[in-house]
Amino acid sequence: MVASSLHRHFARCPLLPLLAAVATTMGMLTPSMGMAATSKIGRTWPIAETDALSEIEGRAAHVPDMKSAFGQRENWSAMKAATLGIARADRNRTVVPFYTLDQDIRLPDGKLLYARGYSFNPLVYVSLPQRLIVVHPRDLAWALRTARPADFILLAAGGPGDADAITLGERHGRALFLLEERVKARLGLTVAPVIVSQTGQKLVLTEVDRSGPKRSTPR
Repeated sequence: MVASSLHRHFARCPLLPLLAAVATTMGMLTPSMGMAATSKIGRTWPIAETDALSEIEGRAAHVPDMKSAFGQRENWSAMKAATLGIARADRNRTVVPFYTLDQDIRLPDGKLLYARGYSFNPLVYVSLPQRLIVVHPRDLAWALRTARPADFILLAAGGPGDADAITLGERHGRALFLLEERVKARLGLTVAPVIVSQTGQKLVLTEVDRSGPKRSTPR
């Protein structure tokens, strides 16, 4: 009687045919899947190339120590940032970064396209996708609070006791860049902190006085 009752119960279960079909299908697929995982089709050869990671580790082990080869990092010429004064007032300035060609630009057939001395505004054709926040190392904490994720933080030359850009970047977990002399001249920078952003076809330089009471900075 119990067996008959159970039979009638499961016979009315709509999932029973589906479960039976799945079980049958799995029983058919499992052997073939096992064979595919262990079978070899065609001829095979061992890999002759050196493991890439092992090769990188081997070469890295023979790289000379940078300090012994080039001296203290703070003395490297590549680590010298441009100097800027300290902003003593909040001020906005605009700059048009005109570029002047120092040579003729010709087409492959020799026809002159642009002559040396031609000046143009690159912002007519391209856009600055992020802001540039230029600070001295002492104002880095402020820059990190002010910067958006896509902004670039550039460090001007600091004092003798300031850490270099690489050390500071590793300490704060964010890429930091040195302010180069050519960038300083190109943007007309004179003081820091300063935020450089694009408005239309010109750059807006927002100089921030950090010596007074704390105030909000545009983000």
